[in-house]
Amino acid sequence: MAKNTQPIAKRCKALGISPAVMGYAKKNTTRNSNGNMRKKQSEYATQLKEKQKVKFIYGVLEKQFHNAYLKAEAMPGKTGENLLQLMERRLDNVVFRLGFAQTRRDARQLVSHAHFTVNGKKVNIPSYLIKAGDVIEVRESSRSSAKFSKLTGPEAPVVALPSWLDREAGTLKGVVNKLPERSDIDYEVAEHLIVELYSK
Repeated sequence: MAKNTQPIAKRCKALGISPAVMGYAKKNTTRNSNGNMRKKQSEYATQLKEKQKVKFIYGVLEKQFHNAYLKAEAMPGKTGENLLQLMERRLDNVVFRLGFAQTRRDARQLVSHAHFTVNGKKVNIPSYLIKAGDVIEVRESSRSSAKFSKLTGPEAPVVALPSWLDREAGTLKGVVNKLPERSDIDYEVAEHLIVELYSK
């Protein structure tokens, strides 16, 4: 199984995304954001880049991503938007969005190590898809660890939550208010190019 070991910053630059999207920086920069687009790319290269960008952001491999695409295709509505929604609904992404982990990579590891429950039941599958109304909590046995104890109390970091999630300040409990929509995606992506690529 091929694994890209290129540094995060380099891959972000190559894919035209801010490291902040990955949780690695707190400020966005627009400096030379299209620096890697000096040469005119072929249609295929442009489509491939969009696919690689989304896979990289969510940390999924090709097989997982293609399976998500097939599921998105079978859902009502626009396939591209459905695909982005499925990516956002992954438990590791929700853990990241709720501020329980600094990056999606950290979130994936924490979920794999069974630190979270969904509706009171232990879940250790990063790709688990949450639903509207689901309650995500740090397990009781994990709350005293340094990783989570610093997320509560007056010194806890402030988290900018997307509109579809809710978390009471100073707690280790999050609620899915509704399913994410296209307008909730906080990075630039032309998802129709991914659909075009897979439709060939």
